[in-house]
Amino acid sequence: MHQPQSPTLKELRHHGTKSFPFAAYKTCFASKGTMVKHHWHEEIEMIYFFEGDFRLEINMEPFYIRSECIYFINPGELHSIVIENNNSSEEEAIVFSSDILSFECYDAVQVRLIQPIQHGTMIFPRCLMPDQPAFIPVRDSFLDIMNIYERSGEKSTLFDPVTNQLYIKSSLLRIFALLSDHRLFLRSEKNDDKRVEEIKKVITYIMENYKEKIYIHDLADLVSMNEQYFCRFFKKAIGRSPIAYVNDYRIKQAIRLLKETDLQIMEICLECGFNNLGNFLKEFRKYTNTTPLKYRRNLSCKNTELL
Repeated sequence: MHQPQSPTLKELRHHGTKSFPFAAYKTCFASKGTMVKHHWHEEIEMIYFFEGDFRLEINMEPFYIRSECIYFINPGELHSIVIENNNSSEEEAIVFSSDILSFECYDAVQVRLIQPIQHGTMIFPRCLMPDQPAFIPVRDSFLDIMNIYERSGEKSTLFDPVTNQLYIKSSLLRIFALLSDHRLFLRSEKNDDKRVEEIKKVITYIMENYKEKIYIHDLADLVSMNEQYFCRFFKKAIGRSPIAYVNDYRIKQAIRLLKETDLQIMEICLECGFNNLGNFLKEFRKYTNTTPLKYRRNLSCKNTELL
């Protein structure tokens, strides 16, 4: 069961806008590795795996994907996606708040479906496979949403036209109706996993304090573990050491600053919690196979080509 969380524990990313919290993402990769790092959010996520071999982890439970399928991520669930081979891999996702489907009039849909989802007493099925009767119509409605979103011509922020939002809402409601018709919604059973909450707490601390010095003993103290046991626990849960995770997160923020600001490389280094330029350059190259300066120049060239 999804438990209420502190607002500071949310993923630091806005899906859509406050008035219409919906966003769509399409990802294609040709090499193996981590595609989506461990994170969680209070919105519902629906992922359509089109082709490729993936390992999807939800609340530290692995799901191995080898064929076309649809997975649902319920609010508050910790999840990540890893590509497991070097073949072409493609997935699409929509992330939305159930609030956009709420009704002011308290009809049966609002009382028996929308509200229970909002309160965490009703959850989505974990997945839909092609041999299930609901799969094709749900997939088609999902693809309708992706087509509408792409046609809007605005992918980074939500588009304005009311018509497009109506089409998206109607397709989402159709997905809800199909899941309800096939009795696929589930009543949530309280299943507190202390390990998941501990990992969330540590990841949140890293997200909020990456600009400062972060010590292993600080992270271990958050979950009342000794340092040695904590490092084993974290690596088993996340697949990398705490230090590697911290550095990866800092580099991700450095890439964001390279894209969005004109800050000097040394300023970005310090802003992202690296107190040593040499270490920053080493970690950046490990993550991107290039230097921050070349990375920014490549961005400038691409932007020029678009003009």
